[in-house]
Amino acid sequence: MAPNLRNLLHGPLLSRSSPLSPANAASRVSAYVYGNVLILAALIPITSPDEHTFQGVAIVLGTALSTFVAHAFAEGVGETVRTGANLSRGARIEELRDSVPVLSAAVLPAGLLAIGWAGLLDPGIGQIVAEITVIARIASTNFVVGRLRGEKPTRGTFLGSLVLAGVATAVVAIKLILTH
Repeated sequence: MAPNLRNLLHGPLLSRSSPLSPANAASRVSAYVYGNVLILAALIPITSPDEHTFQGVAIVLGTALSTFVAHAFAEGVGETVRTGANLSRGARIEELRDSVPVLSAAVLPAGLLAIGWAGLLDPGIGQIVAEITVIARIASTNFVVGRLRGEKPTRGTFLGSLVLAGVATAVVAIKLILTH
């Protein structure tokens, strides 16, 4: 039996049988935004050839890991305040799961920087492509929010994504102008 493409594209995230709760969705979107913004912020100051080595990879991975831990901790504290009770082990694991989008923001940029470090790609090009991938993720925020809400993309979703991409691109362009 062939999968229903419409359900696949507009159904709940991945293989879940039901959509995420609003609290989990909000936590994941928050992690997605934090991860992308902070990874872009980590990439921007990498300007010298020395930083196009293991140091650049370490900066991106360190930023992702520290942001992941901070986000999971902050969300856990927030949940404790909201509920007035200490989190159970399961709730703590759920907070870690909801923070995973922070880590996903670093995967492709760190991989591209590592490929440049290994000499398989010009390191400067690897960094620019890494920045472009993060800009694309930032631009997709409207689509992610809509998907978590179970909404179909609209023209407004697309236009909002273009604005987000424009702002993120302007940040990178200013960096290039000021540092090169």
